[in-house]
Amino acid sequence: MNIVVVESPAKAKTINRYLGSGYEVLASFGHVRDLPAKDGSVDPEHNFRMIWEVDDKSQKRLNDIARALKGASKLILATDPDREGEAISWHVLEALKEKQALKKQAVERVVFNAITKQAVLDAMKHPRKIDGALVDAYLARRALDYLVGFTLSPVLWRKLPGARSAGRVQSVALRLVCDRELEIEKFVPREYWSLVATLATPRGEEFEARLIGADGQKIQRLDIGTPAEADAFKQALESAAFTVANVEAKPAKRNPPPPFTTSTLQQEASRKLGFAPAHTMRVAQRLYEGVDIDGETIGLITYMRTDGVDVAEEALAAARRLIGADYGRDYLPPSPRQYQTKAKNAQEAHEAIRPTDAARRPREMKSFLDHDQARLYELIWLRMVASQMESAELERTTADITAKAAGRVIDLRATGTVVKFDGFLTLYQEGEDDIVADEEGRRLPEMSAGENLSKRKIDASQHFTEPPPRYSEASLVKRMEELGIGRPSTYASILQVLKDRGYTRIEKKRLVPEDKGRVLTAFLESFFARYVEYDFTAGLEEQLDRISNNEMAWRDLLRDFWREFTAAVGDIKELRVAQVIDALDEMLAPHLFPPRADGADPRKCPNCDTGRLSLKLGKFGGFIGCTNYPECRYTRQLAPGNGANGGPDGGMKKLGEDPVSRLEVTLRSGRFGPYIQLGEATEGEKPKRASLPKGLSADDVDLDRALGLLSLPREIGKHPDDGEPIVAGVGRFGPYVQHGKTYANLTTGDDVLTVGLNRAVTLIEEKRAKRAHKGRRGADPGRALGDHPDKGGPIVVKNGRYGPYASHDGVNATLPSHLTPETITLEEAVGLIEARSARGGKKPAAAKPRSAARKATAKPKAAAKPKPPASPAKEPPRKGRDQ
Repeated sequence: MNIVVVESPAKAKTINRYLGSGYEVLASFGHVRDLPAKDGSVDPEHNFRMIWEVDDKSQKRLNDIARALKGASKLILATDPDREGEAISWHVLEALKEKQALKKQAVERVVFNAITKQAVLDAMKHPRKIDGALVDAYLARRALDYLVGFTLSPVLWRKLPGARSAGRVQSVALRLVCDRELEIEKFVPREYWSLVATLATPRGEEFEARLIGADGQKIQRLDIGTPAEADAFKQALESAAFTVANVEAKPAKRNPPPPFTTSTLQQEASRKLGFAPAHTMRVAQRLYEGVDIDGETIGLITYMRTDGVDVAEEALAAARRLIGADYGRDYLPPSPRQYQTKAKNAQEAHEAIRPTDAARRPREMKSFLDHDQARLYELIWLRMVASQMESAELERTTADITAKAAGRVIDLRATGTVVKFDGFLTLYQEGEDDIVADEEGRRLPEMSAGENLSKRKIDASQHFTEPPPRYSEASLVKRMEELGIGRPSTYASILQVLKDRGYTRIEKKRLVPEDKGRVLTAFLESFFARYVEYDFTAGLEEQLDRISNNEMAWRDLLRDFWREFTAAVGDIKELRVAQVIDALDEMLAPHLFPPRADGADPRKCPNCDTGRLSLKLGKFGGFIGCTNYPECRYTRQLAPGNGANGGPDGGMKKLGEDPVSRLEVTLRSGRFGPYIQLGEATEGEKPKRASLPKGLSADDVDLDRALGLLSLPREIGKHPDDGEPIVAGVGRFGPYVQHGKTYANLTTGDDVLTVGLNRAVTLIEEKRAKRAHKGRRGADPGRALGDHPDKGGPIVVKNGRYGPYASHDGVNATLPSHLTPETITLEEAVGLIEARSARGGKKPAAAKPRSAARKATAKPKAAAKPKPPASPAKEPPRKGRDQ
């Protein structure tokens, strides 16, 4: 018997079918060892000794493998074909050696780029040893990340209250986002004008020509900067005579893009399918590990973590056969296309991402896949097949027009492109992150030099230059790849970490840095500039590549890094928190205190008029406060308008006076977003406050609406059945109407201040009917994922009182935020259930399912009372881990 070890149970199940009865395939469930989350796990004083720990769940997996090895003749390590896969095989082998589970068994390492029967059987014929150089590169990377996290994070906690941690690569990615935001804030729009003439040929065919020169001088895009200049050109063109000076048509070709790498797949899936990189990788993982097709589990794509664009010869031949059969010989180039990657530090050790068999067309696979799997498979299939098709043949036409008026000669130009042969465009066209209008996309009418043209109209249009766009997840991955930051297997996790830590947020599909992300970046740039430099981080990646190529010893890299890094940390330890705040206050000034439209000092306190605004750091992070504290308690968030629904300019906006109490009504920004306040705090008494309902912008709040929100809850009227009052208010889950113990959320279009009795009764009765219907239906049966690979019995995922959870034999494990009931896989559910079982010991009782809307059964308060930012406070040192 031969024992084969892979990462996941899905992969194990598929490969076991391919290999037959002489093999037993077991899953390690990923890494079986990790560095303990405590100081000393990497010891620079003892030649960077690393202490590895096996958790209870992994120990069980190792015990299963050790038991299976008894009487076995061979151990075959068949984890993924990259550095991480090599490291998992090494960890499994080392752990088994420590358990003395290996006696005389031979140990082999095999790799395959696709989970198909042919690929697996071929791999078994070509075993090798574990690649020590790849393992060394993994050890160096893991030690670097650990040392940076565990050395830098405690410094952050002491010097930068509110910061969670910093990481070697994700801090550099965060800097990219923050630098782009700073560019946008510093950008000054510039006015310019364009002039376009609509002309007609002698045959009456119209086209547009753009002004490009006058009186022998070229005119660039920004050269016409005032309305007066534009009007002068327009008047001249209105009376001009137009003639075709020259027409030139040039043939051009557009070549297809190469098949996908990890980076380009994440970018294109983001553009065309709206997938986040992490979701793209989860879906791709399932396509790689295999789906059930007519009773057989088949891997549909090759390995999805790669920066290579090479394609196996047999796959090229299969794609060419399909193109010839489906599209004809005109679409088939004379020889297969070969590609080379342009990415910095690319390994090119693996194939590009492609279908394992091009003959499995997307329309034929659709019935075997879920919605997202089908869409991603189609994208991969189209890109691979198109990459081997003939180029598109274009014709680019340029017509130069001369306009003569009152002794002036004005030059115009019209451009157009015609597709003569669509080639690969018949199948696929690559998306773009920031689309610019294509002025060459139109087709020009027939015309020849010397022809007179007639004027239809002259348009002068005002424009303003625009700042660079914020990064989308796709464009940030592209930029990281260009700079050589990170690796294919890390892009998705880097973006996820930035969102999970609250350093960035997604807004209109663009990455926006949160205030604490900007403060962290400013801190690192001020005191650890070298370690967030793009070139430095890319240089480390190059050195790690040298280690993987056996050109450098991994401990030499760590010694050089550690020597300089500890010196930099030592310098910052001597700084007082006040010095750090002063440095950040100066560096972030353009962001924190942008120039005011009226020219007034942006740092002047709007509350006391004598104090000066500056950056403060409290236990909840950064905020802006007055230097006259505690006499003046003015505070606001770091950036105006950075709350969830937008914030008042300057942190506080005076709306007017309450006619009843004669107290001032103000709109303010707090830690939990914008809120309304009546009057000021007095000794022992807090002012009345009201949060803004979700969906209400701070810009839409006036005095009347503010007074209405402060007056909540309000009685709408009496219920027609029992005469009991129906009340409207705003609770922790948003605006609601209440009758007795029934609470119904208001929907889009309902206003808590104006909702009427009829609408309120309808919402309440709908809520009661929905609850009754759910009671008749019974509990949510959930979605079956499959049987537990070790214990048997079904694993299902359900929606419960506290959110979705996975359940097996009475053990319920809550799904983390990045997983949903629709996307979670069997192996992910098994891992969560095992972890929950290990933590809880006894099986927790299943929560009684009930409607999510009943979360608001407790009577809400009159109005939520958000707290303003905390005053500066010291936070004691604490231990933790950069995760």
